[in-house]
Amino acid sequence: MHAEKEGLTPRQLEVLKLVAGGATDRLVAYQLHCSSATTKHHLRAIYEKLGATCRVQAVVIAMKKGWIN
Repeated sequence: MHAEKEGLTPRQLEVLKLVAGGATDRLVAYQLHCSSATTKHHLRAIYEKLGATCRVQAVVIAMKKGWIN
């Protein structure tokens, strides 16, 4: 199933892909031209939508769903 169908926005998926690549909150913010606070907000929303408690768990869930490699 596609990420947007599960409730993730395209921006949240973009954040998750950067995190999966090892990006820190600060680097995600820099690459997406937003603040670190916005990045953290996106991550909290991702965790909630996926039922994850941390970035590693969120990435693993997304990988299992085939959203990211």
